[in-house]
Amino acid sequence: MPPVSGGLPQAPPVPEGYGAGYGAEGYGDAQYAAMAVPAGMYYDQESGLVLPQGVQLASIGRRIGAWFLAIPLAIVTLGIGYIIWGVIIWARGQTPALQVLGMRCWRPETRSVATFWWMALREIVGRLADGVLGIFTEITSLVLMVAGRERKSLHDWIAGTVVLYDPDKLLDPGRVPPG
Repeated sequence: MPPVSGGLPQAPPVPEGYGAGYGAEGYGDAQYAAMAVPAGMYYDQESGLVLPQGVQLASIGRRIGAWFLAIPLAIVTLGIGYIIWGVIIWARGQTPALQVLGMRCWRPETRSVATFWWMALREIVGRLADGVLGIFTEITSLVLMVAGRERKSLHDWIAGTVVLYDPDKLLDPGRVPPG
């Protein structure tokens, strides 16, 4: 039985490193997730993820907007410019459309911005999987994003990423913290 203090039961201590990945899923209990949140992070009850302060899970509308924005961006940059732009900013956990809309890919498992190679997995292998059966896998990807707590499309599931809205560029790897 947990120790009692002032008549209220106290939760047992969380072992070091226990459930270091996702939110409540890693602990089996939201109470433990809230207890083990590191400084500078918060527990998002809607998604069950531990996220950095100052950012939030990207909305469904913003995610759909990024999908549609990629089309004119690819046309304006003649396709090759879009690919070059994308490869350059993958190291920041972004695609051109995500960058324009102030979003970034985050890896809850490591609690860090997706690196170049995770973004390559997401954008190459994940997008191939999205398009393998044409409209059927695209619709499946959309349904996964709309219906899931973490708003993950098929390519996000493949790379283990979630998309965060980061309007102040708090997660930019080149950003120098104030102070």
